[in-house]
Amino acid sequence: MTIYINPSDENRRSGLEDASRVQLTVSSEDFIGGIRAVIRERNILIDNSFKTQLRNEYDSFYSREVTELLKTGTIYGINGPVIYLKGNTGFRMSEMVYVGHEKLVGEVISLDKDLTTIQVYEETTGLRPGEEVTATGSAVSVTLAPGILNNIFDGIERPLEKIAETGGAFITRGVSVDNLDRTKKWSAHLTVSVGDYLHGGDIIAEVPETRAIVHKCMVPPDLEGTVLSVVPDGEYTIDEVLVVIETSEGVKKELTMTQRWPIRVARPTHHRFPASIPLVTGQRIIDTMFPIAKGGTAAIPGGFGTGKTMTQHQIAKWSDADIIIYIGCGERGNEMTQVLEEFSELTDPKSGNPLMDRTTLIANTSNMPVAAREASIYTGLTLAEYYRDMGYDVAIMADSTSRWAEALRELSGRLEEMPAEEGFPAYLASKLSAFYERAGMMHNLNGTDGSVTIIGAVSPQGGDFSEPVTQNTKRFVRCFWGLDKSLAYARHFPAIHWLTSYSEYLGDLAPWYQDHVSPKFVDYRNRLMALLNSESSLLEIVKLIGSDVLPDDQKLILEIARVIRLGFLQQNAFHKDDTCVSMEKQFLMMDTILYLYKQCRALVTMGHPMSVLKSENIFEKIIAIKYDVPNDRLEMFAQYHKDIDEFYQRVLEKNA
Repeated sequence: MTIYINPSDENRRSGLEDASRVQLTVSSEDFIGGIRAVIRERNILIDNSFKTQLRNEYDSFYSREVTELLKTGTIYGINGPVIYLKGNTGFRMSEMVYVGHEKLVGEVISLDKDLTTIQVYEETTGLRPGEEVTATGSAVSVTLAPGILNNIFDGIERPLEKIAETGGAFITRGVSVDNLDRTKKWSAHLTVSVGDYLHGGDIIAEVPETRAIVHKCMVPPDLEGTVLSVVPDGEYTIDEVLVVIETSEGVKKELTMTQRWPIRVARPTHHRFPASIPLVTGQRIIDTMFPIAKGGTAAIPGGFGTGKTMTQHQIAKWSDADIIIYIGCGERGNEMTQVLEEFSELTDPKSGNPLMDRTTLIANTSNMPVAAREASIYTGLTLAEYYRDMGYDVAIMADSTSRWAEALRELSGRLEEMPAEEGFPAYLASKLSAFYERAGMMHNLNGTDGSVTIIGAVSPQGGDFSEPVTQNTKRFVRCFWGLDKSLAYARHFPAIHWLTSYSEYLGDLAPWYQDHVSPKFVDYRNRLMALLNSESSLLEIVKLIGSDVLPDDQKLILEIARVIRLGFLQQNAFHKDDTCVSMEKQFLMMDTILYLYKQCRALVTMGHPMSVLKSENIFEKIIAIKYDVPNDRLEMFAQYHKDIDEFYQRVLEKNA
C-alpha cells in the first residue's frame, strides 16, 4: 500500500529527496507497524497534519479491505429463484453468494453497471427486498476428496444423509452441512519423497476409498513445486496436511487430500484420444448393433414409459466402467429411491463388492428447486472428471437432460430473455454442446489415461423427436438410441428401435472387435441389420396384400428377422443369464442365427416350402438360446449347430 504526504515544513523534515511530497510504502498485513518502520527509516517528523492524514488513510484502507472480503448487496427485486440487486455490488460473474438471513446458496448469472442478477439454488419463499446478499469470493465449487463414492448428494454436493440427520426427510432452506465427512480418518499411503519436483495432477497419496476403488490424492492442476516435507503413512482426515511444497516463487503450499474445483470449468488434461475401445454394457442391442466408445456420448430419447431410466439402470449396473456417476436431474423421487435400493443390493460382477462401492448418486428430484437442476449436471460432471484424472473410466448417467433444459427455459423466462424455438433459450444448443464436449478419452496431466462417457436421457414431450432438445442433442452426440413407444407397449425391452437408432462409433471400434471378439463380428452385425431392414420393407407389402402372396425366400426373411428380434434384440433384465451377456456369447448367438438362415435358405432354394420349415421347432429353439445357454457354458453352442444340421437332414428326408 502507498500513502502520499504533503510536507508542511520542508526544513523540519530532514532527509527528504522530494520537496513536494513524501511517499510511504507499507505492508497491507501490518499497517501500523509498516508506518512506524518507514517513519523511523525516513526520519519523518510527526505533526498534527500528518496524524490527521494518517488516520484518514487508515480508516479508508480498512474499510476497503473489509469491503473486498465481504462484498454485500441488498435485495431489490425477487422473481421466483431469480433475485435482483440494485447498484454496483462489486460481485463477480459466476461467484457464489449467500442470500438473506437464512444464507441461501446462489450464483451470480448477470452483471450490469446498476443491476446484479442472482439465481438461487434453494426455495426463495419468504425472502423480502432489503435483505442482505453476501459474496463468498469464489465460484460455485465442489469439494473433491475421499468419501465421494457410496454417497448421495443433492445438486450442489450436499450429502442427503447428513441433511436427513439434521433436518428430516426434506431439505430445509439454508441448511449448511459439510460436503464430505471431515472427521473420518482415511488410511493413506504417501507416494512422494522430500526433494521430488511435483507438477499439477501428480499423485501424492493413495487412499482405499472403498473396497473397489483406490482414491488417488493429487496436486491441484494449477500448482507445482519441490517437496519440502512428507508425513509418514498412516490415518489422516481429509483436511490434515500430507505434503508441503515450495513453488518456484518461494511460496510454501500445504497439500491435503482435499481440492476445490469450480463446477463450470472443465479440469485440464494433456490431450484427447480418438475413440477406440467400446464401453461394454452387456446389452446386445447396444454392444452389437449400436455401440458406444469409452469417452463417447450417447442420447436415449423416448416418450413416457418407453424405458429410458431402466436402460440407464442396466448400463450403470453392468457396463465395464470403473465408476458410475448417476445424476437424477428433475427425476421422480420414487425412481431415485429405486436406484438407491437396487444399487445397494447389487453385487459388482467385476469385483464381487457391492455396486455402490463404485457409484455416486446426485439426486435432484422434481420437488427440489428448479435452479439447482442446472447446477446438478455440472456437479456430476466435475466429480467424473476428478476420477478420470486418477486414471479411471467413468460413465455418467444424466437422467434427464430434458428436465435440465426445462430449468434453463424457466430461468430464461424469468430473466425476460428473448425465447427461441418452443420457448427454450437461444443458448440451449451451446449449453448442450459444452456439456457433451466434456466427455472423452484423455491422457491426464499425471501420465495416466482415463475417460468420461456421457449417456444422457432425453424426454421429448409426446415422444416427438423433432422437438428442440432432442434435435440439438443429436447434433452433439455420436450415438443415438431411439426408444419406440410401440415396442415398449409390446413389452419388447430394451425398446431401442433398430431403424431410428444409429452409432457413429462402429467404424472406430471395428479394429477392437476384430482383435478381441472375432474378425467376422462387424460383418455378422451388418448382415443382421440388412435382414431387419429387409423385414421393414416387406412388412409394408404385408400390410397391403398379406403375407400369403410373398414368395418363400421373402417369408424366410420375415421368420429370421423375428428370430433376431425376439432371440437377440429383446433382453430380459430380470433373468440371471439374460440381464448381462458377454461379447463372446453375443457373437456366438449371431453366428447361430446366421447359420440357421444359411441352411434354411438352401432348403428354400431347393424348393422346400416355408410351411414345412416352420412345422419344425427349430426357430423357437434358437430364440430360446438366450435363456437356455448359461453365460458360463458357451460350449453348448456347438450342439445348436448340430441341431440345425439335423433339422436340415430331416426336411430333406421328409420331402425327398
